[in-house]
Amino acid sequence: MSETGLQAKLKRIAGRMDGNFRQVRQLIAGRAERAQRFRDPLRPGQRPQDILAVLLFTVGVAVVVLDIPTYPWIRSLPAAYLNTFATFTDVGKAHWILWSTGIVCLALLAQETARWRFRLRMAAGAAFTYCGFIFFTVAASGILSVILKWTLGRARPKLYEQVGPVEFDFFAFHGSYTSFPSGHSTTVGALAAALALIFPSWRWLILVAAFWVAFSRCFVGAHYPSDVIAGTLLGVTFTFFTARALARRRLGFHITPEGRIEPVMSARSARACVREIWRTWLGRQTARRAEPDQDHSIRETHDQQPQ
Repeated sequence: MSETGLQAKLKRIAGRMDGNFRQVRQLIAGRAERAQRFRDPLRPGQRPQDILAVLLFTVGVAVVVLDIPTYPWIRSLPAAYLNTFATFTDVGKAHWILWSTGIVCLALLAQETARWRFRLRMAAGAAFTYCGFIFFTVAASGILSVILKWTLGRARPKLYEQVGPVEFDFFAFHGSYTSFPSGHSTTVGALAAALALIFPSWRWLILVAAFWVAFSRCFVGAHYPSDVIAGTLLGVTFTFFTARALARRRLGFHITPEGRIEPVMSARSARACVREIWRTWLGRQTARRAEPDQDHSIRETHDQQPQ
């Protein structure tokens, strides 16, 4: 491909992405009025003061009961335990989540989805919405975690013997004083909460897996239990309120009469979309829907055929 042809193609893709992005902005802006009509009060247990009470109770108990004996106990475990948890603790790093979801969103923006079949357009819309939801919650909660840990300046467990488990040096701006809250656990909590909301039938498996990934930070000696609990609650809480804001606008989620947040796409629709994607991938059908002119030409050709 010549340089001129490549520039023209890149220009078309950029224009297509800009047009799709404008449509997304218009869609979100058009949901503001709908959100005003669904200003239902928060249920008990979901109010900010309730969540703050849970945070203070669980983190406080962990500081008093768990943090002091945990580090010496972990150091007494066989090396095989530490090596096992070290193999999957980095699942809590945010970069692979942000890269994967960000690339999916950018790739979908560059497509001419308006010409796709209905089920493919539905699948593309759901993928863009949920990947954007995961990207935002992981990125934003991670930024909050970084701000808190660099502000509070709690000493990491490696300084346990020198300063103890409750040493805080505000605005220390040193890597050894960035223990509270755990950034990995914040990412794990945000991702797990997002996946549990998107795939409610897999909720318990997701939460149990997230528990072990989050608490692996204690076993590798990077954080105290209270750091992990605080980070997980931060990620889960931020994701919940983000999902609720989307649900009030019926963007990816909706609020049931009982007050639960559920995905807009049902399991039946999701299976139909997966089948459509699979048939398109195998070449059994084209991705684009038939244009009206094509349908008219097909009918004319059929009518002109001898009976």
